[in-house]
Amino acid sequence: MKTMTDGNKLITERTFAVSQDRLFQAFTNSAELEAWWGPEGWQTENKRFEFEPGGIWHYCMKCEDESQGDFYGMESWGIGKFKEIQSPERFTYEDMFSDQQGNVNAEMPSMHIEVEFKPTDGGTMVVTTTTFDSAETLEKMSEMGMVEGYNSQMTKLNNYLAE
Repeated sequence: MKTMTDGNKLITERTFAVSQDRLFQAFTNSAELEAWWGPEGWQTENKRFEFEPGGIWHYCMKCEDESQGDFYGMESWGIGKFKEIQSPERFTYEDMFSDQQGNVNAEMPSMHIEVEFKPTDGGTMVVTTTTFDSAETLEKMSEMGMVEGYNSQMTKLNNYLAE
């Protein structure tokens, strides 16, 4: 996975050996997302998933890997609101930390995320641009392991698509 920063933006690129339509589906189908979303050792459950402009995605990632020590058993809740959808080229959404009821955690930053699917020779490149309110917030989230977690998640997606 290639990772770059540009001010308050984190940009990642990774190519998968599947068609644009197939990769778009893996990102936009609730059951498929549950199969691979989240870092290694974590399982995701979608409580609500409405893939349409204005639709809500409320999910919980839970650590099920005992070898991850203090993280084992931890839950991380998030809520997203889909903004734009242009199938199968791209979609955008606002992603926020939340609680089990879907209340936004105002102490944590929200992120505007654009996911693009670009056909390449032999596959499709997914380009994810995550925009934070400031470069400092991006740095804080990077220090919390966001880039490593996303890279792990992309490895899970690659393995899922290969099955």
